[in-house]
Formats: sequence, C-alpha cells, structure tokens
Amino acid sequence: MGIIRTVCGDIDPLSVSCLLMHEHVLFDIVPPQATGDRHATIDISNRWQIDYRSNENPANAHQQDVDIATGELTALLADGGGLIVDQSVGGLARDALGLQQASRASGVAVVACAGLYTESYLDDATLALDVDALSERFIHEVTLGLDGTDVRAGLIGEIGCSWPLAAVEGRSLVAAARASVATGAAISVHPGRHPQAAHDIVDILLAEGAAPERIIICHMDRTYPDGEGVQALLERGVNVEWDFFGIEQSHYWMAENVEIPTDGMRLRLIRNMLDAGFAEQILLSQDICTKTRLTRWGGHGYGHLFRNVLPLMRQTGFDDSVTDILINGNPRRLLTIEENLHDN
Repeated sequence: MGIIRTVCGDIDPLSVSCLLMHEHVLFDIVPPQATGDRHATIDISNRWQIDYRSNENPANAHQQDVDIATGELTALLADGGGLIVDQSVGGLARDALGLQQASRASGVAVVACAGLYTESYLDDATLALDVDALSERFIHEVTLGLDGTDVRAGLIGEIGCSWPLAAVEGRSLVAAARASVATGAAISVHPGRHPQAAHDIVDILLAEGAAPERIIICHMDRTYPDGEGVQALLERGVNVEWDFFGIEQSHYWMAENVEIPTDGMRLRLIRNMLDAGFAEQILLSQDICTKTRLTRWGGHGYGHLFRNVLPLMRQTGFDDSVTDILINGNPRRLLTIEENLHDN
C-alpha cells in the first residue's frame, strides 16, 4: 500500500491516470548570465525565433502567474491528463502555494518537488549548506512542507547537476539519496550534458544507499540523442526519461553540436529499449519550462503527450498495454511512497 503525495494532500495512486512526470508549472529558469528584458512581449511576430532559442530569452524562461498556470492545467485536463509533476526545485522560484491554488482551480493533481537545481541558480546561503543540512532540508520538504508552508513534496528532484559536477551539486546528490532512503520518495536527476555524467550520478546515489529502481535519470533526448548509451544505464537498474516531447526541431540551443530527436525519432529510440526488455524503466514527459511551449503563447501545451503523441504511438505499433505502462504504470510506481515510510 502507498500514496502519491500531491500539493493538495495524499491520494490513492490508482485514482489518477495519464501522468506527466517532468514539467514546470510555475517557474523561473532564466539563466543567471542572461541579458535582456524579462518583461518583453512575446507575440506572433517573434514567437518562432524566441522558441527556437528557447530559454535564452529571459522573457521566455519564466512563468509565475497562477491564473495562467490554471488555464494551462485546465487545457491539460481536457486532453485527458490527470496529474502533473512540477520539478521546479529550489533555485527555480518554486511556488508551493501557487501550485496548490492552480491544482484546486483546475482539477489536475499536482506533485511538487524537493531538492535544488544547479549551482549557478543557488544563493550564497544555500551554497554554504553541508550534506547534513541539505539532507535535513530535503526530508523536511517531503514530510513537513516546502518553503515555510505545509505543502509537501512527493518527489525529490530534479536535482540539478552540471559537468563537471560542482561541489554543492555533489552534496545535493548525497542528500537526495539519504532523503530517499528516509522518506521513500523517488529521486529525479537533471544530469550534466556529458555522456559520463549520468553514470557518475548513479555511482554517488547508489553508494549512499538509494535503490536503483527509485532513481530517474532525465533528459535522454539531449544526453544520448541517438540512443547510444541508454541501455547501459538501464542495465544498472535505474529509470530513464525522454522528456523533450513536443520539441520538434533538431537544433539544440544549449549545445550547438547536439542534434536532438523529434517525437517520431524519440518513439523509435524508446521502441528499441522496449524490445530489449526495459518497458518498466522508461518515462515520458515534455519538460515545459518556457512560455512559447504553452498554449497561451502558441505552443503545444501540457496535453501534447496525450493529444498527439499517444495517437502517434498507436500508429507506429505501440501495444496499448505497453503504452499504459509508460504513461500510467511507471509514473504511478515512481510517485508512490510506501505507507510505512511516508510519514517519517
């Protein structure tokens, strides 16, 4: 027996279907080094170019309006989505009460997350925290509440990691592993963009006692864009996530020498891993973290995976039972916190 911990309380895992494991609902992911007007208008005349460069434009890389978030979640509900995980951790303007408000108003279950993003997004006080302080913080976020509220996290991460790994990021990984052991919450990790980064992260988490089946390594789309290297991770027992669905361009704005897959290509890569026997270790999502991917600014919105990708999966031969594992079974399992742990 277990529960999924949402911003509005604990729920039965079987009470929700069509789950999105990695999104951002209320967020500020403006790169610290970015220049430009955070409040510039995005309209039909500039939307495409801004979207092409994604979060490089400060105006595009934050969305903190609860009413807008509510509208986007309402659209997700209309597309069949039942639950969304907001992986906006510390450093990304996490707003627990805002998420709670948007969840109640839209009817979509929302899971908030414990943890920290990459070093450059953190303030000096956070950078100074040692492993024990970080562990205590993450456990508190899951069991008692986030940022001075009583809204509790249901997942640890996305824990932000760079390449090479910064010292605070290493401490954050250790703390995440200890918090996972203490609370039963799974861990989601944003790896550095080097192919070795994911393995180094798994080494750290396993050394601290984290269960491999409770670890999610995100961003397969840009870390292993041609799929080479994914199976080696899966063979270690961890879960992997293709979470760029809806980005239908090969150009990757964060690394000019990386050609990311389109949705059809993602599905072929995933199919290869399904054929190799790893269906129960694969997660799908969209990692929306810019305005131009939201419906209000002409984007595909949170419902794209259910509105467009599911039909594409059926057209390309995905069995319905496997599809159910990918969008229901696997995310439910990763979000379920066992009853004997979740109140520790």
